[in-house]
Amino acid sequence: MAEERAAVEIVNPAGIAPYVLLCEHASNWMPPDYDGLGLGCADLERHIAWDIGAASVARRLAAKLDAPLVLGGASRLLIDLNRPLSSPTSIPERSEATDIPGNLNLGEGERQRRAARWFHPFQEAVGALLDERQRARRPTRIVAIHSFTPVFLGVARPWRAGILYRHASAFASALVDALGGAAAGIAHNEPYRIEDGGDYTVPVHGEARGLDAVLVEIRHDLIAAPKGQADWADALARALARALTAI
Repeated sequence: MAEERAAVEIVNPAGIAPYVLLCEHASNWMPPDYDGLGLGCADLERHIAWDIGAASVARRLAAKLDAPLVLGGASRLLIDLNRPLSSPTSIPERSEATDIPGNLNLGEGERQRRAARWFHPFQEAVGALLDERQRARRPTRIVAIHSFTPVFLGVARPWRAGILYRHASAFASALVDALGGAAAGIAHNEPYRIEDGGDYTVPVHGEARGLDAVLVEIRHDLIAAPKGQADWADALARALARALTAI
């Protein structure tokens, strides 16, 4: 964790698939001037710092589909790319049961600095990509790849994956069914529900543009290793192709 890294990475921007893939919580990297926000290395490897396995699944899926992919370049603990700036969890003071010392009592100047350094570059890259596709009248659905912790605050989460959505119910339901539905441990709107005050990607990049948008949440113990990442990328590629024919 030494060199400066780009705030956003764009993979295959000219991809011809009818999907744009996002991975907002792709990285646990922090610049050295933040000293890990006062956390140890072990904490920065945990789910509180990033979505474990999500970036690898997203990269594999982008290659399989020939889809554009936009990845965030820094830890969600610095600023969360899927939260409105007004949300209390945009820069969390506590994540799960862990206090984040470097996020306590931040002034407005530091909040704006983080937004300028990481949040705005990511959102502008996504917006520019979607603008270009819409100008070209290319069919586009947004699929954001996330992972979730198997146990949250002591409560086990039984699902293997969830598809989170609001307006895109037909597309999301087709995707749940294509992945095997409840019998395969695939849930609708679990492990949480999308809300205007707590989510950014679906309301802003999807619904505000009239585009179908979903978050794919995979339980991270299933994608922590390369085989699981490859298996889930394969499964999602097949399911996305099937879902399109079903709606």
